Amino acid sequence: MQTAALRKLKNKELNRKTIEEFKTAPKTPIIVILDNIRSSNNVGSVFRTSDAFLIEKIYLCGITAIPPNKDIQRTALGATDTVEWEYAENTLAVIEKLKANGVQIASIEQAENSIMLQDFTPKQDAKIAIIMGNEVKGVQQDVVSASDSCIEIPQFGTKHSLNISVTCGIVLWDLFNKVIK
Repeated sequence: MQTAALRKLKNKELNRKTIEEFKTAPKTPIIVILDNIRSSNNVGSVFRTSDAFLIEKIYLCGITAIPPNKDIQRTALGATDTVEWEYAENTLAVIEKLKANGVQIASIEQAENSIMLQDFTPKQDAKIAIIMGNEVKGVQQDVVSASDSCIEIPQFGTKHSLNISVTCGIVLWDLFNKVIK
């Protein structure tokens, strides 16, 4: 059986958007809310992943670091210049504002009555906001309680959690495929 030759693409072959093209491109109707994320490197990774999927906006809440920040920049690789973001001290205030605008709110958390990611279906023609929680404590209970749903990534090993940047990547890829059909 003959396989096709594989050649790594050069950067100029990737058809990357310029910052201006990114800012004017139609966005994926997904919002990311970071609820008290301790690691600036995780924040930067979320920016980079959000850039890859043309995510509409990131809310940085509570103790979450904000740009400019050298650790965010190290992992974001410039995505803080493309992805729209806003700082908010209170995550619940962000949720209230988004709900008032018809945005579906989903905490990414292990919880009673959570929905496994593969079984979750976003409301048709509605924006969805996902909430990623603190690396140690997860999403705050009052934030979970204010959410419309909790989404859980199934896990089968001995650990019961994934790094938030990995979790965010998995969830955004899955939701991107569900909302961009």
